[in-house]
Amino acid sequence: MELRKHIQQAAEYIQAQGIEQPQIGLILGSGLGSLADETEAAVRIPFADIPHFAAATVDGHKGQFVVGRLEGKQVIAVQGRLHYYEGHSMQAVTFPVRVMKALGIHSLIVTNACGGITPGLEPGSLMLITDHINFMGTNPLIGPNDDALGVRFPDMSQAYDPAYRQLARQVANELHIPLHTGIYTAVSGPYYFSEAELRMVKGFGSDTIGMSTVPEVIVARHAGIRVLGISCITDKADPDQLEPLTHERVLEVAAKVRPRFTALVKGILRNM
Repeated sequence: MELRKHIQQAAEYIQAQGIEQPQIGLILGSGLGSLADETEAAVRIPFADIPHFAAATVDGHKGQFVVGRLEGKQVIAVQGRLHYYEGHSMQAVTFPVRVMKALGIHSLIVTNACGGITPGLEPGSLMLITDHINFMGTNPLIGPNDDALGVRFPDMSQAYDPAYRQLARQVANELHIPLHTGIYTAVSGPYYFSEAELRMVKGFGSDTIGMSTVPEVIVARHAGIRVLGISCITDKADPDQLEPLTHERVLEVAAKVRPRFTALVKGILRNM
């Protein structure tokens, strides 16, 4: 099928840059991309140079792969993800995950900056994603299924790997990093949500809300990739404590939490 052909062409281009086969993928959310700068012997490959890749357009998202060694693991980091609200198709948003699978990854750590709905999830908190709600109005698996890429109806009952979640909690305890757990809801955006919308999502049982992550996780599980998800809470999305918000504020809070976030992810990588 055409998608499989495009995946192979993109993977072959990346392999031609002289990289080692990556083991673990990283998708770094708004303001969190600096973790990729700690990669040793890094090869940086802009999306614009890779066949069939879309361009990242959001501040805080560089739009490139960074491939190299991090905490003894060969990783490939998406430094600046693609979003549905940028006008990309769901296939384009999740294409980097497909290519990482073709390059050989077996596991994916996906991160985001998002709003905290549940009391206690204050700006600057870190949350381990235990489950998600897809409220984006679409799904990256809609359309013909290529059985070579995954089954027609993948199971999402344990989309976020239980063993990896246990490892993350263990690492957080060892590093004395507070780590909440909860459910992430993805909406299309691109705007910060109304009070009524937040009350609805809170009623669903969600702890956080954002505009990413779920499409990539769905495709990762479709491809048989093990997933760990971590959210950085950058704003208060509790409808009872709602305040005006800007993207600049999100990036500011993400920058403050970055040292704890980086230490946590690096500690997890060491033990994966």
